[in-house]
Amino acid sequence: MNIEQARFNMIEQQIRPWNVLDQDVLDLLVVVKREDFVPAAYKTLAFVDTEIPLPGAEAMFTPKIEARILQEVAVKKHENVLEIGAGSGYMAALLAHKARHVTTVEINPELKDLAASNLANAGVSNVTVELGNGAEGWDKGAPFDVIVISGALESLPEAFLKQVKVGGRIAAIVGQAPVMSAQVITRVSESAYDTVKVFETNVKMLSTSVKPSHFTF
Repeated sequence: MNIEQARFNMIEQQIRPWNVLDQDVLDLLVVVKREDFVPAAYKTLAFVDTEIPLPGAEAMFTPKIEARILQEVAVKKHENVLEIGAGSGYMAALLAHKARHVTTVEINPELKDLAASNLANAGVSNVTVELGNGAEGWDKGAPFDVIVISGALESLPEAFLKQVKVGGRIAAIVGQAPVMSAQVITRVSESAYDTVKVFETNVKMLSTSVKPSHFTF
């Protein structure tokens, strides 16, 4: 496989047609080597438009979803980012190239170690990989400038709204299969939030995400 040709094809045939037009993001997809974050058994699928299996029945987002989220949250060099769901560490690596620091939280010890190892091997030094359950928020280091939730939630826990700074953004995929909505929620003041629906998708639920009660009293 000609890796650079495959990477070029991924960018031009999957990502750019999905309204990812920010040149900084497209350039970053060349700099951060996705194949280095894909489990060895799936290296040949690194640039394919598919979810790649990870340990613990988890999966990487498709390349176009990763790129679109990266574009929509528009991380700046002075900002601190929280990611929930480290997976293989690839999304954290992308975010880290744009941010001051990234904290990525992973509940699965095997994945936590995989992400930390992949990030170290890629020379990414401004990411802290934490072991824990971040599905309901993450106090340590809060408030953050940007929060990226790398897995779907039935609804966004209120804790995340409190843990993002005014002017900060949250990227979350909310809803139930088969139609979920990727949203960017911007905190515009102490008490007000602006939500923009970016695209529809269907991805794995964040492990341990709390299902909202459907009972009314």
